[in-house]
Amino acid sequence: MYVMPATVQAKVFARLPDSLRIQNKSTEWTRNRVVQHGAPTSFLEGPAIDRAGNLYCTDIPYGRIFRVNPNGQFDVVAEYDGEPNGMKIHKDGRFFIADHKHGLMVLDPDSGKVEPYFIRPYAERFKGVNDLVFAGNGDLYFT
Repeated sequence: MYVMPATVQAKVFARLPDSLRIQNKSTEWTRNRVVQHGAPTSFLEGPAIDRAGNLYCTDIPYGRIFRVNPNGQFDVVAEYDGEPNGMKIHKDGRFFIADHKHGLMVLDPDSGKVEPYFIRPYAERFKGVNDLVFAGNGDLYFT
């Protein structure tokens, strides 16, 4: 038999401040996915932690990237016309985003600039890029 795992008491580290929650804004993402319950005030995904211990996450319906510092304070790093879902930090420090609307994007966290990385292979657009991971040698895999 297996040994019973220890009970871990979870606690809230950080909460998206009300000032960063979006009310009554319709986007393509919310119109196509949220029918019965209305638009969410945020939809956080894609957690990634940088070398300084900051937690980054995406806000899919509103095209935002947040940084949460080790004290739990939120900052908006980027806001663009996209649907950022998965996010990973490459060993060279670049932030890669699997954007459901645009394909693979790259974020410069210092400037907040989001640029296309790989969006139209063979002139066809990606449809619904969701998540990504880097192999040990730096190769990028995505779904």
